[in-house]
Amino acid sequence: MRKVMFSLMVTSALVFTEGAFLVGLPHISIAQQKPIPPYAKWGQLAMKKTHEKYPQAQIVDYLHVGRTTGPQSSVEKFKLWLKDSQREFGVFVDIEFENTTEKVISTKFRETTR
Repeated sequence: MRKVMFSLMVTSALVFTEGAFLVGLPHISIAQQKPIPPYAKWGQLAMKKTHEKYPQAQIVDYLHVGRTTGPQSSVEKFKLWLKDSQREFGVFVDIEFENTTEKVISTKFRETTR
């Protein structure tokens, strides 16, 4: 996993820096970069809370499932794939928060084998 993360960081550095010219890729200006999605901060929170709940497991994949919006609160839904010394498993993480203040109301976890 560390090798994969290191490879991703090196590749990102080459693509998003002047090093992009060294590998024949076009330079990407700030105007061409994709905006940060609105669920990004909730995804970071989902990963943090998952790590707290499963400290021995490593998060190996991440998926934003979607958002459910209600009149008072919304729920951001994520699926994280974890691996520990004995198994690999998925965890659905639902973060409910107030629409106006974005204060977290609850964080729910549900394990899955798929």
